[in-house]
Amino acid sequence: MDKDVFSLCFMCSVRCPIKVGVKDGHVDWIQGNPHVAGINGSLCPRGSAGKSMLLDDQRPQTPLIRVGDRGSGNWRKATWDEALDYVASRLKEIRETHGGQAIALGERAQLSTHVSKAFLKALGSPNHFTHDALCKGSMNTACRSMFGYTDGQMGINYANTRHIVLYGRNIFESINVKEVNTLMDALEKGAKLTYIDPRVNVTAGKAHRYWMIRPGTDLALNYALMNVIVKERLYDAAYVDKWVHGFNVVQDFVKEYTPEWAEKETGIPAGEIKALAREISNVKPGVIFHYGYRCASHRNEIYIRRSILMLNALMGSVEAKGGIFFKKGPGAEGGKPARKLTEQVFPEITVPRFDKVGTPDFPLPDPAHGVPQILPYAILNEDPYPIKALINYRLDTLMSIADTNNTKRALDKLDLIVSIDINYSDIAWYSDVILPESTYLERTDCIQQMNGLKPMMFLREKAVEPRHDTLEGPIILKRLGERLGIGDYFPYETMDELVDWQLEGTGFTRADFAEKGFVSYGKSQIFWDRNDLPFKTPSGKIEFKSSLLEDAGFPSFPPYESPSVPAEPDKQFRLVVGRTALHTHISTQNVPYLNELMSENVLWINKEKASDLKIQDGTMVEVASSCGKGRIEAFVTDLIHPEAVFMAHGFGHEAKKAARSYNRGLSDAVLQENVYDKVGGSPAFHDTFVTVTPV
Repeated sequence: MDKDVFSLCFMCSVRCPIKVGVKDGHVDWIQGNPHVAGINGSLCPRGSAGKSMLLDDQRPQTPLIRVGDRGSGNWRKATWDEALDYVASRLKEIRETHGGQAIALGERAQLSTHVSKAFLKALGSPNHFTHDALCKGSMNTACRSMFGYTDGQMGINYANTRHIVLYGRNIFESINVKEVNTLMDALEKGAKLTYIDPRVNVTAGKAHRYWMIRPGTDLALNYALMNVIVKERLYDAAYVDKWVHGFNVVQDFVKEYTPEWAEKETGIPAGEIKALAREISNVKPGVIFHYGYRCASHRNEIYIRRSILMLNALMGSVEAKGGIFFKKGPGAEGGKPARKLTEQVFPEITVPRFDKVGTPDFPLPDPAHGVPQILPYAILNEDPYPIKALINYRLDTLMSIADTNNTKRALDKLDLIVSIDINYSDIAWYSDVILPESTYLERTDCIQQMNGLKPMMFLREKAVEPRHDTLEGPIILKRLGERLGIGDYFPYETMDELVDWQLEGTGFTRADFAEKGFVSYGKSQIFWDRNDLPFKTPSGKIEFKSSLLEDAGFPSFPPYESPSVPAEPDKQFRLVVGRTALHTHISTQNVPYLNELMSENVLWINKEKASDLKIQDGTMVEVASSCGKGRIEAFVTDLIHPEAVFMAHGFGHEAKKAARSYNRGLSDAVLQENVYDKVGGSPAFHDTFVTVTPV
């Protein structure tokens, strides 16, 4: 029987709405949901490869229990009962001996995150952490320090913008289909795009203005822009007077940070800095200084992100059409959101988190996501207590946390490593047990509560039956919970029952999703009255002078410090990493279609620097840092700043059964030092220097 199924893509974390054509029980075609504005039937390359991933036999097809050394790839197949009994018995032993806090669970945040959080809470562990913190923890902290809201509660009104400034946000290779389509429409209507990055990429090629900034100097540029805006009174005076707390402090602070000073730091001519400030102020408030997505580059990341948010506030573009806004939930339309398992009452947890987030040692990062890069140190040092078990739910801790070799040393101290995944990821390959999850096309999932200018709910419906002996993540966790004596926290037997439970009280039923794949709480976009903005800060305003920071002992405006330089600048470079349009982080390199298009990464190196080092285009080079090394092909170009080298994230896999991606390219995590922003919480992925030598 042929049918169309509305669902949500999960080839990346964006979760674009899709329509799946099913023929004779098999996926025949996938396209973007034609009913969703901005999608209009389109997909990115990864979304188009969803069928290829579904049909790929190089993924776990049954539960597996390790029988050889960790990382050896020696497994035995197991039934679900056998694998779950084994994991539950080990977890029970660890819990009884060391307490629930000895169990940690890390995941790439998803629709079922409330299930895994409930699982850990019921076990008495505070140690849930997510990939969000590795990506944008400091952005979260910056937003809370300015507005009282998290970055996840904020959005960008691309459709009406008149000028957008992107700092390394390679938006045309990320790819969020709706975001990209909407921005392209705005550009065609006359909006301007300024792009700032040490490397020329696709987004740079579409920009009206591109600056090859010296890596690590974004904060200097922003202080200079503020200098011009304040000095020439280019800001929205009425908005600033009403809504900005600490503007007088900024006025004094930025006086010394002139465009002429910034030119020496950034390499951007002073006249161009002044021109941008004047140009963008002429079209305020419909302007966007994009606060970023992956905000994990430098040790001062929180201050870089705060400076970007300040520029938006000076333009009056916060909660403005064409600017940035706060997402509206169902309550704005008198509705109720989908229920979550985390709303239940759990036993009180009195021990601190493994990363000490929320304590005087690390007060500001968001405990909802934690600080994952602390995990290796916490395990190795048993500080604040021993960690004995790690559950990885779609999060590859080996390839996502910097300094892979140190992470392996930490993992070797654990009594149990479990992976719930659809792939032979590197962490799955290093685990004791693999519990294979059904792919997004093979499962119904939890409700997606989509807040924004128009609050909505989306549903991922199962399109086809699982091809292998796999299960949905929430079912895996429920069955584990039953074996651990916490089954009452999971009031469902099937995913259909869980979805129905979530919808209770919302006024919607499963049938309401059938026509378009989503439901809307209202019909019109909601912008708050700019005379009555409900900021959640102690002052009730946008806090340039931040009570969150200063109450914790951190300054709101630290003096600028030039980025560090390598000991041997002639042959050392700052390592910069990023995305491509063809892959999602570390998870799609083995997907057949995508692997065929891009099977490995290369090292971008400046043409003149390469010549000095006798490196030619296409030759193999060794890249070495203080913590690791590896070989990769050189891509010699004049499209990258001479102080930096670049590699795409996510390559150099060690899992041999993922044969297409095995040992192809080089993993950036092997090279990166595990250093981080000790105020905001993000890793400093671009604060590692590497030596490059021809092989």
